[in-house]
Amino acid sequence: MADGTQGASSAVALKAIEARFRGWMAKQPIHIEAAATTAVGALQGGALGMLMGSLTADGGSPFPMPQTPPNANPEAMASLKQAQALAGGPLVQARNFAVMTGANAGISCVMRRIRGQEDIQGSMVAAFGSGALFSIVSGMGTPNPVANAITTGAAFAVFQGGFFMIGQKFSKPPSEDTYYSRTRSMLHQLGLEKYEKNFKKGLLNDQTLPLLTDSALRDVKIPPGPRLLILDQIKRDPELVRTK
Repeated sequence: MADGTQGASSAVALKAIEARFRGWMAKQPIHIEAAATTAVGALQGGALGMLMGSLTADGGSPFPMPQTPPNANPEAMASLKQAQALAGGPLVQARNFAVMTGANAGISCVMRRIRGQEDIQGSMVAAFGSGALFSIVSGMGTPNPVANAITTGAAFAVFQGGFFMIGQKFSKPPSEDTYYSRTRSMLHQLGLEKYEKNFKKGLLNDQTLPLLTDSALRDVKIPPGPRLLILDQIKRDPELVRTK
């Protein structure tokens, strides 16, 4: 029982740290947020790549490391490089995945700040950039690195766009929630999604965002810290208060 309580407390503490970090990030200039997001994404990808590379080294990977054949032609070398990109050791895979996930996270962050929302266009641009960089860093584009980087980036973009559309289709909010889309996006960006119910209870939706005051947020029982973050975000992001 004590272990369960300890685990729950740790989860709450981690969530609080994450919320504070996201709140801090939302207040930073775009280049700071992009750099921090890229670094976090790279660390996550590096850890995943290290794990996959370790499985390969232990013989547990379905992609055994191919050896370079003697006098191989350019087409064979290109195929070999592609296979090696999927079957490298821990350090190679950590590098490849760190570049791929870091680039995807960083470009997604920049596109979200520029466009004011997370949409399919931003998702596909991020996927293209991460795919192209993965191709270049992993060396799988030999002997035509530029052409292969473009092809790989385009393939990543198509797959990411497809997944994004499928995800949107299955997670489409109910029609009555359409008036809360910008409000919901803002709260999630700030790590304050738990206060979405407070907004709905007070009938504070996208149309009321330009009119929000500290007293209005206090009336729906939102604490002082989150109130300051919300008002600051509305002040800094004119996209939130646009009129249709």
